Formats: sequence, structure tokens, C-alpha cells
Amino acid sequence: MSENTTEVIVGGAVLAIAIGFLVYAGQMTGLSAGGGQGYPLTASFRSLEGVTVGTDVRLAGVKIGTVTDIDLNPQTYRADTEIEVRKGVAIPDDSAIVIASEGLLGGNFVEIVPGGSLFYFEPGAEIEDTQGAVSLVSLLMKFVTGSEQSGGAAQ
Repeated sequence: MSENTTEVIVGGAVLAIAIGFLVYAGQMTGLSAGGGQGYPLTASFRSLEGVTVGTDVRLAGVKIGTVTDIDLNPQTYRADTEIEVRKGVAIPDDSAIVIASEGLLGGNFVEIVPGGSLFYFEPGAEIEDTQGAVSLVSLLMKFVTGSEQSGGAAQ
């Protein structure tokens, strides 16, 4: 009887740890039971290199939302993007949205650079001040080839 009780206790502990791990993993990946707990904003980018649906949206390094939809606009040839921002996070209506990189080997994420306005974006509003992704390969090629040389005029 003692061995059977020990097995039940150990099995219960393993099950509790597994459930805890699943809850933790769900929170870290942004999956939650109450999806859609934010408000949508839109933006149009020249380049969304490295950004996909589900990419983090951050403000001051803190995740405040995710990219929910990406579509190519056939008239402007820009990437129309929809993001969802967590409720309770008010974004000033003169803020900018940029594609930032986590480093040389890291992925890209969407960063909101807050403005100083006293008015805030309404749900569904468009953030007009955008900056697309910067290609690291293009930057390295410019550096290596020296295509942006200074010294054209005599001083």
C-alpha cells in the first residue's frame, strides 16, 4: 500500500509540473484563453523583411502586442500591416512605428516609438510615421564598397 501511495503522489507531482509548464509556455508565446484582448492599429511599410504574423510589437522593450495581419497593397506596393495592442496601453497619435532588429543574429520585431501628443490613437487608426526594415546585407555592402564616400568638394 505504501508503494502505491508514493506512486500516486509522484505521478500527481509530475502532472502538476507538466500543467504548469504548459501554462508558462502559453503565456510566453502569447497564446491565451482570452485572445483578442486588445485594440487594432494599422500601418503601411515599404519593407517588412523578417516580420510575420505573430511577431512581437514592443514599446520601450516591453511586449505590448502582436502583428495580426500582413497584406500587400497592389496600388502602393507597400506592406499593409495590422497590429493588436494590449488594452490599457494608450499610444500617442504622433508616435512612429519601426521595424527593429534584436541584433546581428536575432530576428526583427515591431517597435513603437511614442510621441509627445496629449491625444491617443483610436482603435482601427493608422500610424502614418513608419520606417521599414533595414537590410543588413545592403548596409554591409555599402560599408565594404565605400559607396557613400565623403570628400567630393574641396574644403
